[in-house]
Amino acid sequence: MIPIILAGGGGHCRSCIDVIEAEGKYLIKGIVEPIKTNILSMNGYDVIGCDDDLPELIKDCPNALVTIGQIKSPETRIRIFKTLKTLNTFLPIVTSPFAYVSSHAKVDEGTILMHGVIINSEARIGKNCIINSQSLIEHDVVIESHCHISTGVKINGSTIVREGSFIGSGAILREGITIGKGSVIGAGKVILQDVPDGSILRSAS
Repeated sequence: MIPIILAGGGGHCRSCIDVIEAEGKYLIKGIVEPIKTNILSMNGYDVIGCDDDLPELIKDCPNALVTIGQIKSPETRIRIFKTLKTLNTFLPIVTSPFAYVSSHAKVDEGTILMHGVIINSEARIGKNCIINSQSLIEHDVVIESHCHISTGVKINGSTIVREGSFIGSGAILREGITIGKGSVIGAGKVILQDVPDGSILRSAS
């Protein structure tokens, strides 16, 4: 198996570990936290350092995945991704064996496709994205880089989700609309028209 470092601990990292183990392609060498921590392991894998240690760690293991979550802002994931790129790290596409990806779709580096994901024909997924469990990405959808598509989201055909956006669990996006850059769509929202850049549409309480 191919050795890989996980950059970022926490709940999302635990979910990523499940997917990596299920795929059976990569051997997790350890987890790197953003800052020094007293946590020694996670799901049986050692915490081997913090972000400051990445230059040395990548010399020994040039493969990594950003495994810190993204809700309010993509900035931390983007920062870690860019750091890894400057170190000439290989950032693979990690795909659950329980996901379906059309042979006519395209997924870019550093993106993880989690359990139960469906990505249909001619969909385009950018770099460093989280496509979370049981989300549906329909035909001709474009999801730009550094987006988090949460659990159970349904994105209908030809919709565009611009860079750095977060789509909350169970949200439904109508076909052919555009979600502006850096937007946050709350859980369960039904979006029927274009959303401007930087919009925050909260879940109904």
